Amino acid sequence: MSVVFLSFFLLAGSPNTDVANEIRELTVEFNETYERNELDKYFSYYADDLTQWFESGRVTLEQYKTDWYALIEAGGGVESTELSDLQVQVGPDGRTAVATYVATVVTRSPEGKRTKEQAWETDIWFKRDGQWKIVHLHYNSHEVP
Repeated sequence: MSVVFLSFFLLAGSPNTDVANEIRELTVEFNETYERNELDKYFSYYADDLTQWFESGRVTLEQYKTDWYALIEAGGGVESTELSDLQVQVGPDGRTAVATYVATVVTRSPEGKRTKEQAWETDIWFKRDGQWKIVHLHYNSHEVP
């Protein structure tokens, strides 16, 4: 009897497996909106109290929005994004998760210059009031051929 119960439990998966799958899906959706330059939707994934680190240092959400909207309005933007090595860790409470991955991104400057980068990104997600939001992001990249 215990073997049957254990087998059922293993096949059914755990709540944290469900959360990990949900975070994987959200991470892909989040990056798809980034690729399509859908800024309102893209920024909706972030918590209002977001903290983030870029190569330039700490950047506030408001500064990031200002800079990104200006880039798009000037004719720049993301042309493509490809994710790989997506790993998700879920906290014991099932309300926190960490997604780490490699993003290969091609961007276009307002002048038309294309740049290809490989970035290592960490997104920390909290579930608050029934919604997952990114509360912290760490982005480190370098240009690749």
